[in-house]
Amino acid sequence: MIHYNSCPVCSCAAVSEVLTAVDYTVSNEQFEIWQCANCSLRFTQNVPETNAIGKYYKSEKYISHSETKRGLINTLYLLVRRFTLLSKKKFVQRVTGIKTGSLLDIGAGTGAFLNSMKSGGWNVEGVEPDDQAIKKAAATHGIQLKPANYLFQLPEKSFDAITLWHVLEHVHELHNYVEQLKFLCKKKGRVFIAVPNYTSYDAAYYSGKWAAYDVPRHLYHFSPAAMMELINSHGGHIESIHPMWFDSFYVCLLSEKYRTGSSNIIQGFWKGFQSDRKALANKRKASSVIYVVSF
Repeated sequence: MIHYNSCPVCSCAAVSEVLTAVDYTVSNEQFEIWQCANCSLRFTQNVPETNAIGKYYKSEKYISHSETKRGLINTLYLLVRRFTLLSKKKFVQRVTGIKTGSLLDIGAGTGAFLNSMKSGGWNVEGVEPDDQAIKKAAATHGIQLKPANYLFQLPEKSFDAITLWHVLEHVHELHNYVEQLKFLCKKKGRVFIAVPNYTSYDAAYYSGKWAAYDVPRHLYHFSPAAMMELINSHGGHIESIHPMWFDSFYVCLLSEKYRTGSSNIIQGFWKGFQSDRKALANKRKASSVIYVVSF
C-alpha cells in the first residue's frame, strides 16, 4: 500500500482525511480520501501499488474495459457514447485547428475513440495497460494498442493531440506522466485531460457515495485549482476548461444506486440535471471537465 505523508501534487505536508468511500465495483473495501490544504487536491490514501492494483479492475462492471451491456446504466452509457465519440472528434479538430493529424490516446480502453479518429483520417496511436482491453480493441476495431510502458518509448514532439479521457486519475507516476505529455506534444499541439471534478454539485450531494471517487482505481480527485497547480508545475498552461455534460447523469445514476441500493432512475437523472444546471453559471463546477493544456 502507498501511504502519502504529503500531497502527491504540490508536496505540502498539510494533508488530512475528509471522507471515506467504498469500492462498490469489485471488492467492497473501504478507503480513506484525504485533502491537501494548499492546492485542494483530494487523493485516495493507502492505495495498492502499481503491481497490486490490477485485481481492482477485474470486473464486468468496469465498462471502459468490458463494454458490457448488462444492466440499464451500462446500456445507457454505450448509447450515449455513440454521440460523445463524434463530439469528441469535432472538439479535438476545433481546438487543434486541424482536420487531420497525429493523435495519441492514453488509456485507450477498447479503442472506440481511436477508431472514431482513425475513421476521420487521423494517424492514431494508443496505449492501454489492460491486456484484455488490448485484445478487444484488436478484435472489435482492428486497432493495435500498445502496453502502457510504450508511452515512454515514443519520439519527442510526435503528436498534434494527446487525449486522456478519465485516465490521469488512475496514474501512479503522476509527475512522470505529465512530463512525458510535455515531451510528446508538438509545439502547437494540445493535450486534452478529462477528469471528474469533486467540487461539483453532485459530488457534494452524494459525498462518500459519489461514484466518481471510484476507489481505489481513482488515485487522485482533482479540483480545478489542483489541476492548475499540477500543470503549472511542469511549465504548462491550461488554456480552457470544458464541461462534460453527459457525465453527470451516468455518475448520478451510479451514485444513487450506491446510496439507496437500487437503481432510482428518476432521482438519478434529476440530480444529474441539477448538477448540470448549476454548472451553467460556472463551468468549473461541472461533474466532469476537460482541461485543454498547452506546453
